[in-house]
This record gives sequence, structure tokens and C-alpha cells, in this order.
Amino acid sequence: MGLLRHLQAAWLYQSGHLFPWVPVFLGLGIGIYFMLPSEPGRMAIAGSCGGTLLLAALAARGGGVTGPVLAAAMLVAAGFSLASLRAHYVEAPVLGWRYYGPVEGRIVGIDRSTSDAVRLTLDRVVLDDVPPDRTPAHVRVSLHGQQGFVTPEPGLTVILTAHLVPPGGPVEPGGFDFQRHAWFQQLGAVGYTRTPVLAWAPPGQGQALFKARMALSRHVQDRLPGDTGGFAAVIMTGDRSNIAQDTLQALRVANLAHLLAISGLHMGLLAGFVFALCRVGLAAVPYLGLRLQTKKLSAVLAIVVAAGYLALSGGNVATERAFVMVGVMLVAILFDRRALSLRAVAVAAVIVLCLRPEAMLGPGFQMSFAATTALVAVFGALRDTKANLGPKWARPVVTVIISSAVAGAATAPIAAAHFNQIAHFGLLANLLSVPLMGALVMPAAVLAACLLPVGLDWLALRVMGAGLDWILGVAHWVSGLDGARGAVLSPGPAVMPLFALGALFVVLWQGRAAWAGVIPVALAFVIWGRSERPDVLVSDTGQLVGIMTEQGRALSRSRGAGFVASNWLENDGDTADQEKAAQRWALVEPSVRIFPIRGKRAARNLSGCDPDDWIVMNVDLPRPLPCNVLHPGTLRDTGAVALFSGADGYRVVTARDMSGNRIWNSQ
Repeated sequence: MGLLRHLQAAWLYQSGHLFPWVPVFLGLGIGIYFMLPSEPGRMAIAGSCGGTLLLAALAARGGGVTGPVLAAAMLVAAGFSLASLRAHYVEAPVLGWRYYGPVEGRIVGIDRSTSDAVRLTLDRVVLDDVPPDRTPAHVRVSLHGQQGFVTPEPGLTVILTAHLVPPGGPVEPGGFDFQRHAWFQQLGAVGYTRTPVLAWAPPGQGQALFKARMALSRHVQDRLPGDTGGFAAVIMTGDRSNIAQDTLQALRVANLAHLLAISGLHMGLLAGFVFALCRVGLAAVPYLGLRLQTKKLSAVLAIVVAAGYLALSGGNVATERAFVMVGVMLVAILFDRRALSLRAVAVAAVIVLCLRPEAMLGPGFQMSFAATTALVAVFGALRDTKANLGPKWARPVVTVIISSAVAGAATAPIAAAHFNQIAHFGLLANLLSVPLMGALVMPAAVLAACLLPVGLDWLALRVMGAGLDWILGVAHWVSGLDGARGAVLSPGPAVMPLFALGALFVVLWQGRAAWAGVIPVALAFVIWGRSERPDVLVSDTGQLVGIMTEQGRALSRSRGAGFVASNWLENDGDTADQEKAAQRWALVEPSVRIFPIRGKRAARNLSGCDPDDWIVMNVDLPRPLPCNVLHPGTLRDTGAVALFSGADGYRVVTARDMSGNRIWNSQ
């Protein structure tokens, strides 16, 4: 009975603190949908929707412990329903074969690929001899070779000759699923062209915001040339097409790449600056300051400006998420509620998950809400305990240090899991850069936008450029320090869910029992440290083989399949490049009976093999062989293959085994 009373008291202690759990259980339902090995049928989806309504009705009538428990079950069912309905809602044709030929389409996106090539996203696509009902809604094409005949312009209809393929699956079993990512973007084909892109029809009347964004980007880069102008264009418009790859890498290694994403930091700084500027301006006019609710008026103006920033920056998922978070906090001011609270963060998370359930799987969502939740929790605890942060003159500095340390600690495991690296000097780089971003760069960007109509924006842009030069200098300096980048191997599938649920329990549960959440967090790190990497990896085309040696993974090729190679090495926690990894091939032990065969001639000349041998071909098998053979004909069905050695030979795991038979990979 004593234990029961303690449990009842602990539950009652949670009263009034349950709402922040809403996005947790909603996300749990979303996660269940994405973890399924096969796509649920229409009856299952209808059942989950009906179950959501039934559980909602029962939860409304329940009380005590029963009501919240039923509400939690309802939220799980709702998350499952939202994710499944969203996946079917965005359904669009996916190219089912390799295509080479003419492509016509309208430019709706301009960015750069990982190989530093300009990349165009096209809609209104027309492919030769492909009926409209099988033509992808969007295709993305990287521009190689001699270009320059056409300047990519929003809304311009272009024609080109391109190699197109369906979006590829994971580069290894359990890896990032680009097919799933492309499905929710309605991206039905990707590829490249080596011939010039030609203009077919001038831009029409649509895409006014895209045109304005790119025009502003070109204007900013005319004022601020080089990487500084490219950085400024990213911050003001979201246009990333003019940032050099070495600069991007330096920002990543210094843990400053988040400054390129128009996310919570930029949106918060912008809205905060506008809010403060408006309040000070109204207060400076006593007649207005004494008669108007200046705080609420300032919040309204900040929301309007933030909405304009969202539209001008392209409205991608990260920016939408940031706008929702800032908007919720500003609306809280309008209703005389505390702007920065876990409840406000939870409202923002619920809105984002309802609009884009798939966002939960991305690093942007996870890092943004992890940082915000941790900051609100820590500063809330400091406020409640009335912690002494030192003398008044030192408090801003102490606050910046605490903010950077807390946000860095909250996001470091997520960044390491997604990007396989730890920025050892990231705290130092952020302390030297983030304050300048808030105090100089973002205010100068706002002033530049205000002065643009009268042609005086160059004054503010010059100030902004000086701040960005400093940040870029910090990035290159920090990234050049010895040991700046630490490599981390990829975690297993259970690691991040365990870490997230444990950390959320610590933050959201009321009372000393919250520290029980440390147990799953610690367990997650133990499992991560014991993660097993495949002994052999085979790409989904048979072009590349990677065998683990004592020196690291040895690759069968020094060039080609570079994206696959870099991902394998990163997932191994290996900082070597492809060329160095290929030099390890001579270290592969003779007992490892795996033989890459390239080309039709080599396949035809293969005289024979033993039953325990593994042959990997980049062409279809010309004749039956007595050994284990992986070739494009089989790999098309399995995707990339991983082999784990054991006493009885190799255990085979395929990408399809891990991804399942889902709507995005069964077209």
C-alpha cells in the first residue's frame, strides 16, 4: 500500500505539467509508422484513424489516471495516422528505370550538390516517350561540363539532355534512406547533364517570391563578393548556391554550419530585434507609449516581419519550424502568457509534427527542439532557484556561455549520430561567433532590407559583411586546429530513441524520479560504443566493395561511387578519403574470399569459383556460378548489402531487409 500511495502522489505531482508530453506521444506514433517493416493497408490506416477518435472520446470522459493514459494512447494513434496519411497524400510518380534523353521543365529550385555543381530542381517535367501519369512531379539535375549559356532564373523553362535515375536507397543497410526523403519532397528522379542547358520559355507570372528571393540574393552578392556575399545571401534569402565546399566544410568542422540554416537562431534574432526596436521606438514617443499596449503591438509587428522572412527565405522545413516556434512565443505575449516555456515549445512541436510528420526523422527537427527544450529547462531552473550569475556587467557574457554550452551539449549527440563527427572546439567557435551574429549581423540584415528601397542598403551590408568575415575567419581558424574534428561511428537503430526518451523524461517529469531518465541515456551510449560495423559492404550497383581491415575499411576503387565511399567511411568513424582507403586493399587477408569483378569482359573470363567465395559484379551475371554472386540483377531487389562474419560464414543483411517494403521504395 505504501508503494501505491507513493505512485499516486508522484502522479498527482505531474498535474498541470502533462501538456509538454503531447508531442512526445505524438512523435512515438509517428516513429512506429516509420519503423514498420511493411506499409500498412488502407484498413489499418482507417482503423488507426477510428481508434484515434474513439480513444479521444474515452479520454474526455476519463478521470484521474485513466484520462491521461487514454489520451497518451490516443496521441500515439494520432501520430501513426498523421504519418500514414501524409505519406499517401504526397504520393507522386517515381521514375522506374534509368533514363537518358531530353528533359523539359520549369526551374523551381537552385542550389549546389556535394560535388559543388549547380543543381536545378524542375517541375512541369516533360520526358521523351514518357506518359504524364508516369512522369515525376519534380526532378533534380546537377549541371556538369561547359555551361554558362543560360543563367538559371526562377520560373525559366529549360530544355536539356540528362541522365536520370530513380532516387537511390540507403548506401548501406540501416543508413540514411534517400528514397524516403525524396518521396516526401515529391522528387521522382535525380541525375546530371554534361551538355548545355538551354532556355525554352521565359519565366511566367508565377513564383513571385522565388524571383524576389533570387533577385535579392544576386543584389547582395554584387555588394559583397566571394564567400562573404554567399554567406549573406544564405542568411537573407536562403540561397545556398554560391557557398564554396571548402567553406562549408570549415563551418561544419567548427560547428558553425547551423548559422547557414535559417532556423531558430536567425528567426529568433530577427523577431527579437524587431520586437525590441519597436518597443523602444514606441516608448521614445510618450504620447504613444502611455496610450498603446506597446508590448503586444511589438509582438504583432515581429510576427509579420518573421512571416515575411519565412516567405522570402523559401519556406523550407527548417524555416517553417523556426517560424512556428517564434510565432507561438510571440502569440503567448499577446495572451499575457510566458513566452519561453516548455508548454510553448510543445505547442510548436505539435504544429510542426501535424504539418510535416516526416520532419521528426531529420537532424534539423531533432537538433532544433533539443536545443530549445534544453535551454528553456536550464534557464527555467536557474530562474526558479534564483541562481546568481555574477555581477550585472558579467551576466550577458555568462548567459552566452551557458547558452552555448547547453545547446552544444543537447545537440552534440544528435549531430554525431547524423553526421559522424564531433566538433571538439565547437564551443569556442560559437562563443566567438554567435554573439556577433545577434549583435551585429542580423540587425544589419534588417537595416539593409529597410534601406534597400532608397539605395542605401550598402551601408548596412558593409557592416554585415565585416561580421560575416569575422565568423568565416573563426571557422577557418578553428577547423585548422589539430584535433578539431573527431570521427564517430554510426549508432545502432535503438540508440537515438533511447537517448531521446531518457533525456525527455529528465526534463519533463516532475520530482526526483526524473533522474531515472539518466539510465536509458547511459544505456544508449553503452550500446553506441558497442555498435557493430559490417565486415563487408557492397553498393547497390556492385560498383564498390568495402572490406574491414585492421587499418580501417579497404575500398575496391580509388575513384567512382564517391558518395557511397564517403558515407561508408563516415559511418565507420574513419576520416580517410576514398583514395587512401583504396590503398588498404592490399591489406585484405587472403582468407577473405570476396572478389570484385568489373566489366563484361572480366565477367565472361571468370573461369570458376568455390562455394564459399563471394563474387561482386557491376554487370548482370552472364552464366550460373557455384559461388555466392551479387550483381545488378539481384542488387536491384536487395539494395546495398552488408556481410557480417561468423563461425558459419557470412550473415547477410540487405538494405531492403532494414527499410522494409514501404510506399516510397515499392513504386
